[in-house]
Amino acid sequence: MSSLTRATLLAIGLVSLLAEAAMAGGYERVRIPHDDYQLDGVMFRPTGPGPFPAVVALHGCGGLWREPDKLSMRHSDWGERLAGTGLIVLMPDSYGSRGLGSQCGVKDVTIRASRERVGDAMAARRWLQERPDVRRDAIALLGWSGGGSSVLAAIRKDRRPADRQPDFARAVAFYPGCRAQSESGSFEARLPTLILMGDADDWTPPAPCDFLAKAARARGEPVELVLYPGAVHDFDHPRLDRREKEGVAYSASGTGKVTIGTDPAAREDAIKRVKAFLMGK
Repeated sequence: MSSLTRATLLAIGLVSLLAEAAMAGGYERVRIPHDDYQLDGVMFRPTGPGPFPAVVALHGCGGLWREPDKLSMRHSDWGERLAGTGLIVLMPDSYGSRGLGSQCGVKDVTIRASRERVGDAMAARRWLQERPDVRRDAIALLGWSGGGSSVLAAIRKDRRPADRQPDFARAVAFYPGCRAQSESGSFEARLPTLILMGDADDWTPPAPCDFLAKAARARGEPVELVLYPGAVHDFDHPRLDRREKEGVAYSASGTGKVTIGTDPAAREDAIKRVKAFLMGK
């Protein structure tokens, strides 16, 4: 074997190893241009050339990672599930990109659900629309908790994108905080929206979301709220023992203590509903 052939094979092997590393855990690390900086994120992709429908998925106050270089279990689980359904899943890292960790215990946040994180979602949509393997008119928006609050802020009629690109097609919000939107009276949904919550959630109580959804439907807006009996915050987590969490900035009781944990029945139903909803079924 000539030295040139050997060097070529080594180079090919190196490229292959780098590609495998980039796709570790089923995802690829990506960078999204946004204003004057780069927004980091991860992307899950189905096999095949596409073009595929896609979803921008927004993390909650805990961020995207459970530890450096290890994606949280919830995000890995949902990313792989939705990619297996035929969706490209893009998860922008709103906190890590700005050098921040968990914001769950921070009252005066600098990266607001209704402002900066909505901007992140819009930048992620535009980035996806430039890809040849994405259906530009079939990009949905999904979020958990604080990310769910950003979803509700992003889909208001008065926040319609001004870039003349196709809008988000539909939206899913897991246990969002709805109080600010319901009290302001400014919420009007421009997209089909699915809200999923546990009726025993004491972190983001469901009553404001129930009010919001009922008012939206009375106006003829396609907003559906599903309440799971006995379920609490994080009910869709793949494996989280039910327990009390302390040090939360805002809780229903005002004590900073909330209940979190997986609810298997609610999780199973939510997986089926979300897959069908995002695929337009």
